[in-house]
Amino acid sequence: MDRLLAEFDALEATVDSPAERERVRTARRAAVSAARNAGVFGRVVRGFDRGDLAEAFLGCVLFGIPMFVEGGTNEVGRFLAAHPPLLVGTLLAGVGLVIGILYVADIQDVRVQEPLFGVLPRRLVGVLGVSFLTAAVVMTGWGRVEWGTPLLALADVAVAFVPMSIGAALGDILPAT
Repeated sequence: MDRLLAEFDALEATVDSPAERERVRTARRAAVSAARNAGVFGRVVRGFDRGDLAEAFLGCVLFGIPMFVEGGTNEVGRFLAAHPPLLVGTLLAGVGLVIGILYVADIQDVRVQEPLFGVLPRRLVGVLGVSFLTAAVVMTGWGRVEWGTPLLALADVAVAFVPMSIGAALGDILPAT
């Protein structure tokens, strides 16, 4: 916004007539007003409360339902269970994607406030936790995993967890309320 306002100031300095200067000022005021009224983007996101958890849950369920009913989830899970380093890599990639969405991509200005144990951001823990827990509970409840083979069950849950965590991160920060 600061760059935009600086551009308006520079433009105002280069125009010749009072009418043109007034048009630049009007456009500048409209931009400032629009920025103030922006409902979704541009807010600072702080803390992590029940409302944020509910938004994350909704996002993870929306991204997760296709994973629960699609047989490919279990096929990929079987493959990952047979290749544990790839299973670990998949989980790390999911965590990395969430960190990227929340803190790197600048979709919103997300601030870490009161981290758990002084280092773990509450938002990150909440988004990842609700995604993993929801994946495990729903896949178990819908008969998509058998916990008699824990590595296979974990792999199946991990496959659903990755897109669900992306949905949870987006669901949490996009409304920014």
